[in-house]
Amino acid sequence: MALLRALVAPAVLLSATVASSAAAIGAGIRVGEWFFGFPAIDALVPLLAFLFLVALGVDYTMFLAHRTLEESRARGTRRAVVAAISSTGVVITSAGLVLAAVFAALGVLPLVVLGQLGLIVGLGVLIDTFFVRTVVVPALFALLGDRMWAGLGRAGHGQVRREA
Repeated sequence: MALLRALVAPAVLLSATVASSAAAIGAGIRVGEWFFGFPAIDALVPLLAFLFLVALGVDYTMFLAHRTLEESRARGTRRAVVAAISSTGVVITSAGLVLAAVFAALGVLPLVVLGQLGLIVGLGVLIDTFFVRTVVVPALFALLGDRMWAGLGRAGHGQVRREA
């Protein structure tokens, strides 16, 4: 809230990150059953995966959102999100691929818990990188427009240009 000086944007972005994490946990459990024969998931794996995914997702979400906020001063939010994705998309995608590979490497360790965690977090980072940050978040920004910045005021960021 302090970085974006808004109430709506952080709530929307946190909701997208939590939903993405829940989807990754569900997908990871299914993939683990189907392809790796995991009969069950360890009790701590969903919690640890959720913590990793939210921590990783929030970083890139804030990177994208802050860039969108900066661009929105001159362009309005709908056009700003296109500019923000254009300028940050390669960085976010590259980092997502590297992180997914790092967590997928846990799958080769002999401990099932680490394999489950690596699978879920690896899938989650890919979902977050290729679907949430490139489709869901920009769509939410476009749908809400300048209402995304409602809340705590514009101090230090100038006035957001209103869309026609």
